[in-house]
Amino acid sequence: MPAETIVRTEEVVKIYKMGGTEVRALDGVSLEIYRGEYLSIMGPSGSGKTTLFNMVGGLDKPSVGKVYIDEVDVAQLDAYELAWLRCRKIGYIFQTFNLLPVMSALENVSLPMTFAGLSTDEAREKSVALLNRVGLGERIMHKPSELSGGQQQRVAVARAMANDPAIILADEPTGNLDLATGREIIELLRELSEESNVTIISATHDMKMLDVSDRVVWLRDGKVERVERREDIRISVGTIEGQTE
Repeated sequence: MPAETIVRTEEVVKIYKMGGTEVRALDGVSLEIYRGEYLSIMGPSGSGKTTLFNMVGGLDKPSVGKVYIDEVDVAQLDAYELAWLRCRKIGYIFQTFNLLPVMSALENVSLPMTFAGLSTDEAREKSVALLNRVGLGERIMHKPSELSGGQQQRVAVARAMANDPAIILADEPTGNLDLATGREIIELLRELSEESNVTIISATHDMKMLDVSDRVVWLRDGKVERVERREDIRISVGTIEGQTE
């Protein structure tokens, strides 16, 4: 059975104007991303990773080209429809965690469910289950300041899963974590992808992502340099296909 496409980009160009200068952050990116796969977007700083991430997440719109999620052109959605898409279809995980400091882990995870219309009891029950799933069952009433970086990122993972999204977008999810904790978060995302058939799309510099990715999209200067399946990636000491660490 052929893989089902969940995200499709067609010749996406993004131009930012900085004073009198135009910066082409993306330059004709065409991709198909499949339901249930773990895709990593990699490349040097300034390659366009975060810009592409923002396009796929409906956080920004292309200057030229189209982004489709489940064959819906994201640019054609009005503000209400876009909010619904972000709330119900996509979960977000950020490098800086983006947790609300005045709320407990339980409240941070419950909040998206409340926005989606779940009752307080339903949201609480589901949040407890998700926090147990990510290994924080004993910490549900702790605020972010009372949690380590790895624990905060686990809360963020649980929050991203709150409304059973089809897609989780993870922007440098291990960027503020030590190596061991980063590995734990990567493995957790992989498990969630396999268990729930969620598509994980990660913009990252972290080479540990290669171990769990089904495919890797390499960007350079706003263009897709190549797309590789994990088993085809050739790694040598200090380099990955000619890119120095």
